[in-house]
Amino acid sequence: MYTIVLARARDLSELPAIEVAAARLLIGHAPDSVLNETTSPDELQRAQQLGHLWVALHDERPVGFAHVRILEPCHAHLEEIDVHPKYGRQGIGKQLVMAVCCWAARQGYQSVTLTTFRAVPFNMPFYSSLGFECIPETSITAALRAVIADETRRGLDPSKRAVMRWRCRPSDV
Repeated sequence: MYTIVLARARDLSELPAIEVAAARLLIGHAPDSVLNETTSPDELQRAQQLGHLWVALHDERPVGFAHVRILEPCHAHLEEIDVHPKYGRQGIGKQLVMAVCCWAARQGYQSVTLTTFRAVPFNMPFYSSLGFECIPETSITAALRAVIADETRRGLDPSKRAVMRWRCRPSDV
């Protein structure tokens, strides 16, 4: 029913609406300024051109997406994942995350990292169910600390956030 593919140039214009709609699910957990943010068109285009942007398609239209950034040579970072709420709770988010993780393993990355809300059920508990683990404070890299600092600058409370990692294994290829 849903297909996960690398984003096509024609998909990019539909992603901001998905991002804003999905953010509405975080009302009460994130400030309005963050809830109304979208990834810049230039950044989406760059990610699409690099093969770092996946979409979930329904009838050839995007209903969700996953955006990866490479912050460190051996680690892919899941920068953003969104599924339009109209299509939520159907496993699309899991399919997108696993597509990213399998890609990372095939590309030779050691892990996939992300930051997420601790207390939101479809955030940290969701990622834990997929095999992501919290990174101990003492093991958070400078690149991930920069992500946290940027989130804090934008109004997210770092005490309510978790930094997580999914370790790539040869069997994931």
